[in-house]
Parts: sequence; structure tokens; C-alpha cells
Amino acid sequence: MKIKKYIRNVLTITLILLFPYLSTAQKVERVRFEQYKKQNRDAIADIVDGKTEKAIAHFEQYLKEHQGDLESIYGLAVAYSAKNDLGAAMRYAKKAIEQGLQVERFIAGPRSLLKTLVGSNDFSDFIIGRYQLLIHGPMLGNFTDKQACIWVRASRVADVKVEVTDVEKHIKMTFTAKSTPETDYTAVVSATGLQPNTEYNYDVYVDGSLFFYNGHFKTFQTENKPLTLKLGFGGGAGYTPWHERMWDTLATHHLDAFLLLGDNVYIDHPTKPEVQQYCYYRRQSRPEFRHFTSKVPVYAIWDDHDFTVNDGEGGPEIDHPEWKIPVWKLFKNQWNNPYYGGGENHPGCWFDFSIGDIDFFFMDCRYYRENPKTTKKPSMLGEYQKQWLKDKIKASGATFKLVASSVPWAIGTKPGSDDTWDGFPEEREEIFSFIEENKIEGVILLSADRHRSDAWKIERSGGYTLYDFMSSRLTNVHTHNLMPGSIFGYNKTCSFGMLEFDTTQEDPKMSYSIYSIDNELIDKVTLYKSQLMFIK
Repeated sequence: MKIKKYIRNVLTITLILLFPYLSTAQKVERVRFEQYKKQNRDAIADIVDGKTEKAIAHFEQYLKEHQGDLESIYGLAVAYSAKNDLGAAMRYAKKAIEQGLQVERFIAGPRSLLKTLVGSNDFSDFIIGRYQLLIHGPMLGNFTDKQACIWVRASRVADVKVEVTDVEKHIKMTFTAKSTPETDYTAVVSATGLQPNTEYNYDVYVDGSLFFYNGHFKTFQTENKPLTLKLGFGGGAGYTPWHERMWDTLATHHLDAFLLLGDNVYIDHPTKPEVQQYCYYRRQSRPEFRHFTSKVPVYAIWDDHDFTVNDGEGGPEIDHPEWKIPVWKLFKNQWNNPYYGGGENHPGCWFDFSIGDIDFFFMDCRYYRENPKTTKKPSMLGEYQKQWLKDKIKASGATFKLVASSVPWAIGTKPGSDDTWDGFPEEREEIFSFIEENKIEGVILLSADRHRSDAWKIERSGGYTLYDFMSSRLTNVHTHNLMPGSIFGYNKTCSFGMLEFDTTQEDPKMSYSIYSIDNELIDKVTLYKSQLMFIK
């Protein structure tokens, strides 16, 4: 392990030293390799725009420089299908599948781009016996002490059945749902009437056939009851094949839940649903991701790259720009959250949930965000969501209250930028002052966006010190520099944040740790409830 790390460091230093002497083409290629999440995605966008020859040239050039790249072979199949060239599309589809790409990638879609290929008899004959009706999932989410929800995507309209068995009592229960075109062939099966803090096994059937068996989960502890708990969180999960092992690393920690805080797949094409689907499908098809999410309930909000474009905002109106509601609806089909903002009347991705005596509040920092460059006292949340947040945290009696933002709370995390809460100082102060005026104790802040993992203190004259725990380099190659002022930070390789709670003690405590993709414990800080209280 040390030898590999040494070699990697030598190569990195060599590239840095040589970068000024590279040709423009070499520099562009280096950036393309580092931003793997973008380059094939943007070629798919070209196909959507009818620029199939440009996309084909891109994929062919990339394959010359990176032989065997499955995403490029897949992209060529998509491009030729969009051109109605079945022969070429079939040739590249066979090549991709024979070299290891999941058949489900073609069945999932984007269906509008792959219609010529997937609708052909040649393709149907080729894939016989090579795929299953359950093409994505199962993905756990929306747990309570009495409920577990199981998300799946089928290849067609289908009846989905989940059998849940109490591990100790051997009591079996059956729950059903249906996949439909309106939900992008997904279904969320709600297993209700379960017991708190109890282990269950589960099996998934599609149209009567068993496609996933011996899954396992544990319901949450009874609400408001003290507990020990272990969670993971992070953002910055751009699709990078050689970093997808991060999901395996996470699985080794046997987490009670995992929190995705934005930039989960990197889309940057809000007006192109086919590109959004492509970005979700390639992650959902990864065996590492499927294995992890079948064991650990996942909760997700978006940030700029999953909602709009880099550092972008939606603005105060519900249905303007006109792409906002379609992006929201597509997002809902990809996840398994308790709810999504205020529904049709107030769309968004915010939600809350509880585990024992810990409450979680996830915010949407993009849908209603105003431009701080053109708006006086701009809002990041919008009035409706901000009031929701205030009402929720004021009503909470939880020992710890975690408020999750997709962008950093602390000052100085991204100097010179107004994309973080630094661009919305009045609204940030309004929230912090509300906490202090209402004597709301036990608040811990979470955030993402910066491609590193940090811990920050936010000193307050009118209340206790707030802590902002930030992590957003789950699978990204691209890195952001460490900033002075943090308690500690890490950016050498991919990482995630771990939160461990013990509220059974007289002075309840929580710890925030940083772990690398190689499962190295990088740093740790521990807080006690007594540090997050007002002096009487």
C-alpha cells in the first residue's frame, strides 16, 4: 500500500512539474481525464442536440487515447442509434456488453436515444438470457422506526413485490407497488407495520420472478429514544470508474444511513432530460453502488451540478425558468426520500426525518436561490422553505439537530465566492439568530460542495459555537485547495465524513471523522451536548 501511494505521489508531482511544458492538446486531454464525469456526458448532450457526428468523433478520439473505455463504446452505440444506423449501433452495443458493460445500461436508456437499437429484433435476440427485469436497485430509504421503503427500477411496466421477514420471529410480510412510465419505470415499495430497532431480511420479485434475495436491513430506533448511531455523509460524487470502489469502502462501515449532500452525479444540462437520465443511470448501474444502497438507507438533496449549472440558481419563481419543474420531477424518480419540498405547490428537494432522539433537516439551496450579484439581501432558501426550517427546528425536542446544506456555512471556505453562504450573509445571520433567540440547543451544521473534507468552527457572540462539518469528494478526481481557518481538512484523495452519536450518556456526544477511500482514518473531532447549549 505504501509503495502504491509513493508511486501515485511521484506521478502526480511529475504531472504538475510538466504541465507548463505540455502542448495545448495535452493540457486539454489531462483535464478531460481528470474530469471524466463530464466528457462523455457532454458528448451525450451533443447527441440530444443532433450533433451526432461531433459526438462520434469525440468518442472515437477518446478510445484512441483510452482503449477499452466502456462509456465511449456505449456512447457510440447511442450515437449510431440516434442516427438510425442499426448495424453500427448493434456492433458497438455487442462490443460494450462483451467487454463487461451491464446490458441494463441499454435497457434503462435514455430510451428516446436508444429506440432504434433496443427496439430491434437483433438486439432482443442478442440479450436473451443476459439481463433481468430488475435493472436498478434495490435502494433503501425513507426509514422510520416502523417503516422501510425499497426503491427499484424495472425494465418495463411491472408488478413489484417485496417479501420482508423478521429475522428473529420469522414472521413474513408482503408489500407491493407498480413500475410505470410516469415514474421512469421505478417503484417505491413501502414496508409498513414493522417493529423499531429490528432486523429484517427482504426479497424482491418483479412480475412474480425473484430477482433479489436475502437483502437485510434494520429499522430505526424508536423516535425520541436515546441511541448509538453511525452515519456517513458526503457530496462530490462525479462518475469516475476507478473511484467507484468508494461505495465498497462505505459498505465496510455498516452504517445506519448515508446522507448525499449534492453534486451526486454531475449533470449540468437542466434543459436536457436525456442527459440527466444518462448521468443517473450510469451510477445506478454500478454494482458497487447497488450493493451499498441495498444495505444502507440513502437520503439525497441536490446542489448546482445536479439541478442547474455550475454556481447556478433557480430564482424565486416556482415555474420559471421552465426547466425547474421537469428537473424536480426527474430527480424524484431517482431517489427514495421521505418527501420532496412542499409538493406541487412548492417544489424542492428539502425534507426532514428522525432517528431516535436525533433530528435531520435537509435544505434545498438551489431551487429558489436568488443571484447575490444582482439582488439586494438575496435569499438562498426562499421564504416558504425558510419558514419550514424555522418551524421544524423550533419544534424539535431532539438531543441533536443536524441542519444539512449543500454549500458551506462557515466563512472563508471558498474565498472570493458568493456561491456559499458567504454570498447570503443576511439570511445566514437570520437563521443563526433565530436559533439563539429561541434557545435551540444541540444544532450541528453539515455541508458539502468543496472537493475536500473539513471541520470548521463558527464563533457566536450571542450563543454557543456552531460547527460546520463538510465533505464533498466521494468519487471526484478534481480537488479544491485546503483553506486556512479550518479545524482540519483533507484533500489528498477521495474521502467521506462519518458521524457517530451516543445519546445514552449523561452528556450525549457525537464525533465527526474523515475517512479516505482507502479506509484510512484521517482526523476526528468530538463534541458534547454541553458544548452546544446556552449558559443558564
